[in-house]
Amino acid sequence: MSQPKDGGSAFPSLDKIGHLAKGMTLRDYFAAKAMQGMLINEFDSQSVISLSEASYQIADAMLKEREK
Repeated sequence: MSQPKDGGSAFPSLDKIGHLAKGMTLRDYFAAKAMQGMLINEFDSQSVISLSEASYQIADAMLKEREK
């Protein structure tokens, strides 16, 4: 079975009745971490849309690298 393009669940766990609680995707987690790094390093004053697009481009590159 192949991994989903979003990397699957970043922090899967079981809820109180034993059902799988998937939580955020690995792609979302990577994008959030990338965005954090750009913000702390004073990402130049581009729009929020540009920042989020760049974050997901980095996340997609990280997921692609994991496939190797």
